[in-house]
Amino acid sequence: MFLYFITSQGKNVLLAQYIFAALYIINLALVFRILGKTRKLPPYMYAVMSLTSYRIHSIFALRLFNDPVAVMLVYAAINLFIDDYWSIGSLMYSLAVSVKMNILLYSPALLAAYITVLGYKQTVVQLMICGGFQVLVALPFLSSYPLQYLIGAFNLGRVFIFKWTVNFRFLPEDIFVSKYFHISLLLLHIITLAFCSRYVWRFLSSFAKLRNLGVPATSQLLVLPLFLSNFIGIMFARSLHYQFYVWYYHTLHYLLWCTEYSVVFRLLLLGVVEMCWNTFPSTVYSSIGLHVCHLFLLVGVMRGLRKRCDTSILTVSQTKQKESKAQ
Repeated sequence: MFLYFITSQGKNVLLAQYIFAALYIINLALVFRILGKTRKLPPYMYAVMSLTSYRIHSIFALRLFNDPVAVMLVYAAINLFIDDYWSIGSLMYSLAVSVKMNILLYSPALLAAYITVLGYKQTVVQLMICGGFQVLVALPFLSSYPLQYLIGAFNLGRVFIFKWTVNFRFLPEDIFVSKYFHISLLLLHIITLAFCSRYVWRFLSSFAKLRNLGVPATSQLLVLPLFLSNFIGIMFARSLHYQFYVWYYHTLHYLLWCTEYSVVFRLLLLGVVEMCWNTFPSTVYSSIGLHVCHLFLLVGVMRGLRKRCDTSILTVSQTKQKESKAQ
């Protein structure tokens, strides 16, 4: 509504583009702050991230989609979580969900973070904050057409248009729209999350123990589970449209640097992913290429997770030993 009125009922497109250009800079600042806290990426990757993607610039400043607004808000929420402002962060997270429902892809890791870091009582409080805000913004619709609003706003069975798919162009259209295909992807999503859960839980448990002890780069123990949860959801999404690239673009660089691949191979994967997202219309080869890159990334992160879980557990153990000796 704010954008509608400030742009003369949508007629002043140039002003809207200026606003979205500013949102792009704010989004970068929020992402850079998160990544800086993790101390994971080399400095030159910040330039690569911000200067190389034509598609991301187009999504923000040319197409004016609501997807950039949603991801900007979720990055703001993650910054607040890192700084231990959990209640404000939960409110910001719920605000992001109210803009675009894909933000729920972060929720499995966020729920685990609530439980491990804050405990069960505070988890209930945070869920009430998230849910209460959703009810608040929905009141005008719930008071008039409650059933229609709930069906429309949370339509998990939505069938996307085949011609816009970026990730499943290699499938016949009748399979693409099949409910069995939808269910299969959902099951794969759940299975993959379950497989990663033990590593995610260990990371978050280590974060809960180390966050107030001044251990450098502790934030990565929170950031990696959140980014990974979102990535897994995108990997098994029923359809990805071109504007959906912004859902995970700024996390790809971090996730790749959580693998043990060589720098050349990491940059190659980023380049192929970019090429797939810039192929319009998508082709059989571009969609298959995207899945191959996703698979390499997931396998690389999982191998790295297994190794770093042992390291994080060792760090916690060493910290406890130092505390015992000090006492």
